[in-house]
Amino acid sequence: MPAAHFFARNLEEVGLDPEKVQALFERAEREVKSGLLPATQVAIARNGKIGAMQTFGKAVQGGTEKPATDDTRFVIMSSTKAFTSAAAWILMQEGQLRPEDRVVEYIPEFGTNGKDVVTAEQLLIHTSAIPYAPHWQKEWADHAKRLNRFAQWKLDHTPGEKFVYHVSANFWPVAAIVEHLSGQRLSEFVRTRIAEPLGLPDLRFGLPPSGNADVADVEWVGAAPTAEEYEKMGVKGFNATTNAINEDGVLELNETVTREAGSPSAGCITTAGDIALFYQALLNDGRAHDGTPVWQPDMLQEARRVRTGELRDPFLGHRANRALGIAVAGGDGKANMRGFGRTNSAQSFGHPGFGGQSGWADPATGISFGFLTNGFDRHDIREARRRVALSSLAAACAAA
Repeated sequence: MPAAHFFARNLEEVGLDPEKVQALFERAEREVKSGLLPATQVAIARNGKIGAMQTFGKAVQGGTEKPATDDTRFVIMSSTKAFTSAAAWILMQEGQLRPEDRVVEYIPEFGTNGKDVVTAEQLLIHTSAIPYAPHWQKEWADHAKRLNRFAQWKLDHTPGEKFVYHVSANFWPVAAIVEHLSGQRLSEFVRTRIAEPLGLPDLRFGLPPSGNADVADVEWVGAAPTAEEYEKMGVKGFNATTNAINEDGVLELNETVTREAGSPSAGCITTAGDIALFYQALLNDGRAHDGTPVWQPDMLQEARRVRTGELRDPFLGHRANRALGIAVAGGDGKANMRGFGRTNSAQSFGHPGFGGQSGWADPATGISFGFLTNGFDRHDIREARRRVALSSLAAACAAA
């Protein structure tokens, strides 16, 4: 759990409406009470502090089922991508990396099978044409296996031609560039350049075995939607992203070796409170709790600039609205398709994670939000509705 000085004395101190926050918590607890989700954790922050945080349910932690608490950490899945992106932003503001740089300039092994033209920006905005490139999260820690994967990967189409959400592979070369330029492992770079300056020492890429006792094991819950349910939602065929995720591969994230690896696309393990505070720093001109700049305001402005233009999601048809490693809500009425709520402003930015994980910030209200669960719902339509409902409630929590 974040340090006490990161918590507001009361909701009024940070301008949050108590009744609206209570409604948010009741929604977060609802499916725990019904028996669908084993545990959930939710935090909402404003003005640099957590206004409120609660954890519900039980989780297997260190081999023992016990009540989940605000100290329980969760595997945050693709919400990790915002943190890996933020590491790359630091190198960009230092002039070591440019979005237009080709990956092969830093990672020669990546240049096979036509991938020599892929740029850092294309990786970050999901136009690099390797959406389902195969790998296992535990392989990240093995440098030789990582490079072999890079060399084996093949393009699905011409890079930059279209947007297809990349399940995981695109953030591996992003992180490899961070390691190449910084001379640090990604886990160390995130710890020393992001987590510690922000006062969030429990925010970890690469968890030592001693930390497993406080981590909620992932569990699969529910049944997948039928073809008819997808058709009713207007999905063009089954959700390819969901179908590309192997259940055993997700459960691999319960293994000590995988947690130690700290992969750049799904390996961050932290709390909803840490997520909310990370996004508060991005709202606060990129400054740490002591005022130290981690990111420059100009860099944050560039990082939040939408770069996918009119490129659209191939399954749902909405504009992708991708910035440098994060999604932007947009004002076209489709923010709910991008991991936000219906009450988020168009400027909201963040990154959801598979299974229901959520993290975002809203510049219009100053609210940031984190939601985590260890119950990964096979019914991705229900999971998406849950995410939208929670984000909609959270985005509306500012006091009148």
